Amino acid sequence: MGDIEPPESTAAPPSQDGILSILPNKDFIASQKGKLLTAEVVLSLITFICFAASTDGSYVTAPLIEFLLAFFLLFAYSTKLNERFKGYHWPLMDFLRCVSASIIYFIISIIAMSRSTQTASRAGAVFGFIATVVFAFDFYVIFNELVSFIRQGGQPSEEPQAADSGNDSDSDSE
Repeated sequence: MGDIEPPESTAAPPSQDGILSILPNKDFIASQKGKLLTAEVVLSLITFICFAASTDGSYVTAPLIEFLLAFFLLFAYSTKLNERFKGYHWPLMDFLRCVSASIIYFIISIIAMSRSTQTASRAGAVFGFIATVVFAFDFYVIFNELVSFIRQGGQPSEEPQAADSGNDSDSDSE
């Protein structure tokens, strides 16, 4: 009487989607955007560490904020979080982030290079100039994507634009 076995569960085993949804997508990390975001995260972290190692504490805030923003977008894009929140125009937010980051990095790098005599601040300025180039290239790539998005009338394209190779969009206005 005491050996009553519980009935076998007919429910499906627990899904691992919860765990897999927070792991980065390897395909995204290998893409051009993934490589750019990874470079932005690494350069921002190195620049932050260099400025934190110097006694000039005034340059630390911008690289820290840019590191956190780039890391968040890397996480959001690699886990496809951006596909779950359709209310935001992610490329536009990413474009504004890259433009502001490249301007800020350029300014603080010039100031740190010209005013500081410390090696750590100068190293941070050099990495800041490299980060400026990476962020500028990223906003150039995003800008081209936004222009093609606007030209298509705001409809995301599923097919490459090579299908329209016979039509020249500039000649349509004549």
